[in-house]
Amino acid sequence: MRAMEIFSNEPDVRAFSAGQPIFAEGERGDVMYAVLQGEVEIRKAGRVLGTVRHGDVFGEMAIVGTKSRSAAAVAKSDCRVAAIGQKRFSRIVEQTPNFALSLMQVLSDRLGRNLAT
Repeated sequence: MRAMEIFSNEPDVRAFSAGQPIFAEGERGDVMYAVLQGEVEIRKAGRVLGTVRHGDVFGEMAIVGTKSRSAAAVAKSDCRVAAIGQKRFSRIVEQTPNFALSLMQVLSDRLGRNLAT
């Protein structure tokens, strides 16, 4: 999913330096993120599950399901990410219904990859 059109004007943009944690596994989460610039590594139990790049989202499980982070996110390079809270997420889904379908596809793909390993 390319989220740039939806998230390019988000007011809550956060910058992280390479190697800086964005959130920790098991931490309580209440926002998801869209990568505006750079790359973010997703890790579980110290193992790299994947890399999220410019235009992709991560941390969505905190919005659509469990409130504890199932994995950690660490800036792989200097990056900027848009933080999307529950209220904003609901508004985006109302305004752009296809976003919800795209997010379900992302979740399905990630779960399938993680179950296969």
